[in-house]
Amino acid sequence: MGTGVMIGAGIFALTGQIAELAGPLFPLSFVAGALVTSLAAYSYIKMSNKWPSSGGIAMILQKAYGPGVVAASASLLMALSMVINESLVARTFATYALRPFGLETTGWLVSLAALALIVFAYLVNAAGNKSVSGFSVVMSAIKIGGIVLFAVAAIWASGFSSGAFSQTVSMTGAEALLASVAFSILAFKGFTTITNSGGELVDPHKNVGRTIMISIAVCIVVYLLVAIAVGSSLSIEDIAKARDYSLAAAARPALGELGFYFTVAIAIAATTSGVIASVFAVSRMLTMLTKMKMIPHSHFGMSGGIRSHMLVYTVVVAGTLAVLFDLSRIASLGAFFYLVMDMLIHWGVFRNLREEVGARASILLAALAADAVVLAAFTSVKLKSDPAIVAYAALGIATVFLAEWFYLSRKSEDPREITGQGAADE
Repeated sequence: MGTGVMIGAGIFALTGQIAELAGPLFPLSFVAGALVTSLAAYSYIKMSNKWPSSGGIAMILQKAYGPGVVAASASLLMALSMVINESLVARTFATYALRPFGLETTGWLVSLAALALIVFAYLVNAAGNKSVSGFSVVMSAIKIGGIVLFAVAAIWASGFSSGAFSQTVSMTGAEALLASVAFSILAFKGFTTITNSGGELVDPHKNVGRTIMISIAVCIVVYLLVAIAVGSSLSIEDIAKARDYSLAAAARPALGELGFYFTVAIAIAATTSGVIASVFAVSRMLTMLTKMKMIPHSHFGMSGGIRSHMLVYTVVVAGTLAVLFDLSRIASLGAFFYLVMDMLIHWGVFRNLREEVGARASILLAALAADAVVLAAFTSVKLKSDPAIVAYAALGIATVFLAEWFYLSRKSEDPREITGQGAADE
């Protein structure tokens, strides 16, 4: 399931944007993303190995920083990055679904189709469908197999020396190549969901870490196949032009109409299952944060329990983002939120828990430095191309921290009330 969360929607949504930034060397961006993600996974693995039944992001942050503004704010940033990912995947679904009709550039139709998928995902989750998890497993196998089949067939048809790979490589775009790694990291960040499964694995003290590393290894193989397939079929200019549906665009010249429709079908299946699973995961995480008293809650007159309310809040925010922002801006916002949260994880483990969990300071600092370098390069590139999204991200992060400070400062000084430890223990 963890591999299925990582592979699929992200590769459909992000390949074009990565290639647009990195140029003919864009497959290397996925390799760099895998290396940075492997370093980042070290903190999560050490924490999950120590406390496998409490491997959620919020619990890791609470143990690293204690109850308070930092743990609550970073947890909320992670939840928001997951909601942002839902809107990213929903718009990807819309562009691929409309591509056969030539309507993928019609903004209001893309927004409408994306919103329709989010509403559908809400209805599936609200119905209490116990097969969501099993459905995700089956769809993971289908979409991974389909993506690999597309990639191998496209490479076979196009070879390695055509398309983007026949173009001149310029090292003047080194900063853009480095910035593209921020998007590549987004394609791998689904590994964090595996940390929530420690209580369900055999011998979780060892197998959580093994599961994460196996998933990252599988992903890099699939991502490289896809990158080579797209790069061998299309020039960088063509990839940039079709960045929101690059795999479908690459399928037509390489595999003809049948390959094109096959890729569209796989994309629709991957994005649909991805949004359904994501809404499920985000609503559970927000419910946990509410029970831990890390975020405020109001039912606004709605009936039902906290999780049913969180389903509504999740789809409202995701739907709003899907309507208001295009794919590039949604992905950029998610990258900023996730990298900041990830850096806080590494710093918290390094400063307060490395001896307790047996983590090496050098690896923690290397992960922190890698995130910082990628974030700096990404910010620099976005300040030149789209300064507004940098402002949106900075405003969003500042708002989260200020809101959490205001909320927690008004809570009772009773630690159990502030952290919801009683609910967490239950």
